[in-house]
Amino acid sequence: MRSRSDLTVSEAYKARYPGVGFGLTLITGCKPVTDQLAYDHYKRKLLRKMRKRETLAKITARINTYDSFFQSFGFECPLPKHLKRTVNSGFPQYNLMVDAHFMAEMCAGILVAVTDYDRFDGKLTLDVAKAGEISKGMGQRDFVTKEGEIVLRDEKDIVCILCQGADEKTRVKEETKNVFFYAYAVPGIDSVHLRDGLTVAAETMAEFGGGKIEGIEVY
Repeated sequence: MRSRSDLTVSEAYKARYPGVGFGLTLITGCKPVTDQLAYDHYKRKLLRKMRKRETLAKITARINTYDSFFQSFGFECPLPKHLKRTVNSGFPQYNLMVDAHFMAEMCAGILVAVTDYDRFDGKLTLDVAKAGEISKGMGQRDFVTKEGEIVLRDEKDIVCILCQGADEKTRVKEETKNVFFYAYAVPGIDSVHLRDGLTVAAETMAEFGGGKIEGIEVY
């Protein structure tokens, strides 16, 4: 498990985003879903819970906070569209890893990434970008940072730019066994919601993918 000593929060991040949290969880030894009926029932149960009026109002408010933060850097936040689709049509169904990521986001109203733990190069750093840094995003797209964007780095590359997306290198694949979720807060989002969302992701992978939860860390 990546412990607190394996993730560094840079001084630049602390200065620009004081008290803005970050969370992570690792689930090892994961496999595809074997009991599809039980899994479908589980997803419907979560969906009913998040659609309750009071719960949905709070989720919507948090997602609007992320949206405002994205817009401050000139980017469109994906969460509002995901929420609308989920309320209208239910959780999407791709594979267990990606599904768990969507359920974590929608149930907690936060932004979560799902990645392959084994594809990171060394320790991680939560940092603030300088203008003009480049990350190879999913689909081999070149992401170029703006000054002050929140980024996650390993020892070789930027592996995720909060407002633009995760990289291609750490993308989950069919053969991924050790699944690593991480969640960003933005100003105005309490870290308790990161733990809530990551708990959904971790417990989903453990129950239906047979994985072992190595821990949930919130910084």
